[in-house]
Amino acid sequence: MNPNLVGDRAAMGLPDAFVQRGSPEPLGPHRDLLTASTAGLTAVATAPHEPYDRRHAAATVLGLLGDPRIRVLDPEMADVPAARVTVGLPPERVAEVVGRWREAGVLEEWIAKECPAHQVDVSAFRIARHPVTNSEYRAFLQDTGGTWLPRPWPFGVYPRELSNHPVWGIGPQAADAYAHWLSRCTGRRFRLPSEVEWEYAASGGDGREYPWGETFGPDRANTVEAGPLTTTPVGIYPGGRSPFGLDDVAGNVEEFVADDYRPYPGGTPAPDDLLRTRGSYRVARGGSFTRYGDLARCRRRHGWYDKPIYVIGFRLAETP
Repeated sequence: MNPNLVGDRAAMGLPDAFVQRGSPEPLGPHRDLLTASTAGLTAVATAPHEPYDRRHAAATVLGLLGDPRIRVLDPEMADVPAARVTVGLPPERVAEVVGRWREAGVLEEWIAKECPAHQVDVSAFRIARHPVTNSEYRAFLQDTGGTWLPRPWPFGVYPRELSNHPVWGIGPQAADAYAHWLSRCTGRRFRLPSEVEWEYAASGGDGREYPWGETFGPDRANTVEAGPLTTTPVGIYPGGRSPFGLDDVAGNVEEFVADDYRPYPGGTPAPDDLLRTRGSYRVARGGSFTRYGDLARCRRRHGWYDKPIYVIGFRLAETP
């Protein structure tokens, strides 16, 4: 089943009937959080020992009060050292990966884009702990008068209750413009990460399949398997953090990077849906709340296709 040839609910493995994920009253059992300090709420939202529902509730309250983790002009960054890293997938592993995710509709040409594995020298860089949020993107629009309105903002209205959720539904040009704006405002050199930088930061450079290890864990990322079927506040899946401390690299929203698709050195163009219908396209990385865990793999290369289940935002990098 190619998910691009069926309806969105079918592509997500959902029936036509209503599906309830999570509590219908997310704050009901956690009313004590309504009087907690922002420091206390932050501690709960990011604590590995707290259950998911409580982490989500704490981060929801934080979003309404003003999340101290979201700093528009000084986003929290992780330092990534220079290294020679191996990126990509050995060709002999394509069949294995396709077989593991066949029920999710994964096709061979999608995974073939990851081949071959090759080494790349990467200079030291910095990368944001979390994807850019609605509140950060709102500041950009207000300051610039920009017209790149996110598709999920109804009638262009800022969803204040989702202030600390990742922004999505914008094009790569808007993401580039945001990085340019923030660089101008701060005097720093923000940009989108390259594909190689993103994969290195997500995997730690040791070739692991997911940011946390080799086996997919539906409780470690906001994907369609067990997630709430909508975005979540950033940073509430501490079990899914990358070795460099990045949040949400495996789920929540996909992320545009700086590069357009091209075959890896020694590879050939993979004639998938995107190449056939769009020709040149900007690569996206990471999974999302609408997609299966195959998209959460560190090596997975994909991009925007004209269907609502393609939920793409972005994360900043910085040149030191």
